[in-house]
Amino acid sequence: MAACGYIRALRAAVGHRLLLLPSVAAIIHDAEGRLLLQQKAGAEGWSLPAGGIEPGESPLAALHREVLEETGRAVRSATLADVLGGAEYRHVYPNGDRVEYTIVLFRCTLADGPAQKPGPETKALRWFARPEMPPLALPYPAALLF
Repeated sequence: MAACGYIRALRAAVGHRLLLLPSVAAIIHDAEGRLLLQQKAGAEGWSLPAGGIEPGESPLAALHREVLEETGRAVRSATLADVLGGAEYRHVYPNGDRVEYTIVLFRCTLADGPAQKPGPETKALRWFARPEMPPLALPYPAALLF
């Protein structure tokens, strides 16, 4: 996750200590029922398109921004699927930064039209059927994903 100025300022004050971070994630399926996953450019591996909620931003606005940045596609519709968090959603980045995410999870459909180029946080995008799923960076429950 690329740190916004707010997170960089917090890190300057607290170092690598645990931060609780509000975030969003998108469950997006194609017409065949496959799930869209993003391979992160960093060491996190595969994940749902996801990211942090910035100060003053609503979860829905963060979802629209993150999906566009990470997939190059706009969200047409979104409905709340769940809110996840707790110790299971802790992550330690290679630089030692510790986080615990509270994730507002949305089921989304993408708008029609041409895609833009995804942002630098995306190494690859791929659709996965349930039996093909790679390990994910965070333990999203399979029952929510499919």
